[in-house]
Amino acid sequence: MDRAASWLKTRLNYEFDDATLLQRALTHRSAPGRNNERLEFLGDAILDAVISEVIFASQPHADEGDLSRLRSSLVKDATLASISAELDLGEYLTLGGGERKTGGHRRASILADAFEAIIGAIYLDSGFEAAQRVVHHVYGKRLIDLPDAAELRDPKTRLQEFLQSRQIELPDYQVTNVTGKSHQQSFTVTCSVAALGATAEGHGSSRRNAEQRAARSVLDQLAEAAD
Repeated sequence: MDRAASWLKTRLNYEFDDATLLQRALTHRSAPGRNNERLEFLGDAILDAVISEVIFASQPHADEGDLSRLRSSLVKDATLASISAELDLGEYLTLGGGERKTGGHRRASILADAFEAIIGAIYLDSGFEAAQRVVHHVYGKRLIDLPDAAELRDPKTRLQEFLQSRQIELPDYQVTNVTGKSHQQSFTVTCSVAALGATAEGHGSSRRNAEQRAARSVLDQLAEAAD
């Protein structure tokens, strides 16, 4: 644990009083002994609270939906895994033999869970303010250069809001083709906005995915026409 403690002090600017908390936070459930699942549960809640406070203060005109989407973009597994990779967290994880052999130290879900567990462990070790400082430290510019909340809405929602704001009839989605066996189908969906003469196809492994891609293509068409 000395190596992990040194890493944590250097990269996260934090030093544990209770080293057993750090050991537990870095122990995946595939390994023997106490694992990080309970700490992950706690860290997830703390992370949500810290990120919520930041975006609430920095986005005074955002509604609840936009705030939720912003928070989701910052606490989703992909973001946490990216931060963990930047910190080289995977090198300090304790994994079972099977996970080690299959590259578990690089798996996004395992990295995200371990990061949340560390935040939970810091909270138990030193309290909320200490955990908050670490989150601010490791997120860095991510908490300053926030994505545009409107762009985080899914394409179907954005297209619907665009049309409603102009009192234009909502788009029509039609499944035009389905291929493959029942467990591995591919869908083609056409999205049409008759009033604007805009039509586009979308392809996906589900009807929903195909609709979203078709809607995104229509949005791209409308953006090009507006330029």
